[in-house]
Amino acid sequence: VEYRPLKERKRLVFLTQEELKLLEDYHFAQQRLEEVKNIYLFSVYTGLAYHEAQALQPKHIVKGFDGRNWINLPLLPQAEKLIIWFERFCKVNEYVQPRISNQKVNSYLREIAEVVGIDKKLTHHTARKTFATTILLYNDVPIEVVSKLLGHSDISVTQRSYAQVLNKNISNHIG
Repeated sequence: VEYRPLKERKRLVFLTQEELKLLEDYHFAQQRLEEVKNIYLFSVYTGLAYHEAQALQPKHIVKGFDGRNWINLPLLPQAEKLIIWFERFCKVNEYVQPRISNQKVNSYLREIAEVVGIDKKLTHHTARKTFATTILLYNDVPIEVVSKLLGHSDISVTQRSYAQVLNKNISNHIG
């Protein structure tokens, strides 16, 4: 009666550097797929969750102490280029990126993954996971910084979520 099954750890899904390059280099003829690809990539390079990215307005981008554009972190050059792309090719006025429902984004991401040849279940949230792993942890950004950028309330949340990545990084440095 009091038996409680152990909580099963979900496998962390994120894009590798090679998969990310495949996605970045692929240009879709269909505007809807190109838009969703770039919405996804924007979160890969900012770590923003779907609702944060969709709510982002130009007024939220400010010059930081270092002279760079910031949101909750300094914008990487890839994110800056995507903002320019959204301004140029999408009907965005009030927001930085086009307004598309999370359900549609995730549906189009499945189609995108199949076309590009990425054998993973892509969702908008995997962009955030890719930011934490491929963009930050694999480039030796300290776990404390990653935790802060992801907005985790406690570093132990980040450590638990990304333990397999941390272990691989340790192995790469030692081996």
